[in-house]
Amino acid sequence: MPLVSTCDIVIPAAGEGTGCGAFNAVALEHVSAIIAGAEAVRTPVILQVSHNAVRYHGALGPIGSALVAAARAARVPVAVHLDHAESAELVREAVALGFTSVMFDASTLDYADNVRATRAVVEHCHSNRVWVEAELGEVGGKDGVHAPGVRTDPEEAKTFVAETGVDCLAVAVGTSHAMTTRDARLDFDLITALRARVGVPLVLHGSSGVSDEHLTEAVRHGMTKINIATQLNRVFTEGVRGYLAERPEAIDPRRYLGAGRERVAAEVSRLLGLLSIRV
Repeated sequence: MPLVSTCDIVIPAAGEGTGCGAFNAVALEHVSAIIAGAEAVRTPVILQVSHNAVRYHGALGPIGSALVAAARAARVPVAVHLDHAESAELVREAVALGFTSVMFDASTLDYADNVRATRAVVEHCHSNRVWVEAELGEVGGKDGVHAPGVRTDPEEAKTFVAETGVDCLAVAVGTSHAMTTRDARLDFDLITALRARVGVPLVLHGSSGVSDEHLTEAVRHGMTKINIATQLNRVFTEGVRGYLAERPEAIDPRRYLGAGRERVAAEVSRLLGLLSIRV
């Protein structure tokens, strides 16, 4: 299958009332595992790399080019997405590399500055047929995210989408990034209200902290793009640790990293099945 636009995955899911999986890659093992997991269940997938992962690699070019090349070689539709970009310069680089969507994160700015910065990114991306995701409200740390003040207001979200022209919106409804437990308390009534007021697909960040039952419930209430990163890192690490515990003499990274990669592929397949979108 060719590299596809992110809208080719998200829009059908939103129309069907189902979810689509968007998984973050830190290294090449994640890239191949995410695609293998999607291929195993014949399901489209969104392959993501975050601004933090770009910092880890020192530049977007090497890891970003790998994502695009892997997507083009996949046997299922794969979109490539830049997650939590904090600068317009990084967005422009991703567009030039062939990414099919970007998430521009100006959520820490005040509302007017967020709108102004996001609108400029949207204009550039749309001129290159690239989708744009933004965030309103702050999906922050585990303590702060449960405070009412960081939740996304439906009326403000409606206005923000109209003023910026973004194609999908990440909203704060009770999740938190980097959770290692799956006990986030989602506000399903807020999800329903946002879905009713916002005219673009909704994105759930911090989904690793959400139980299987509540993930499916979130989709039922109106979430579409489901971002997962920490959960994949957890199962990857478990696979590596397990391999090395059984074989302390092992020195070939292809062996122990391969064990982690297998665990990630299986988890991607399982989560895509949970979100129930098929090709």
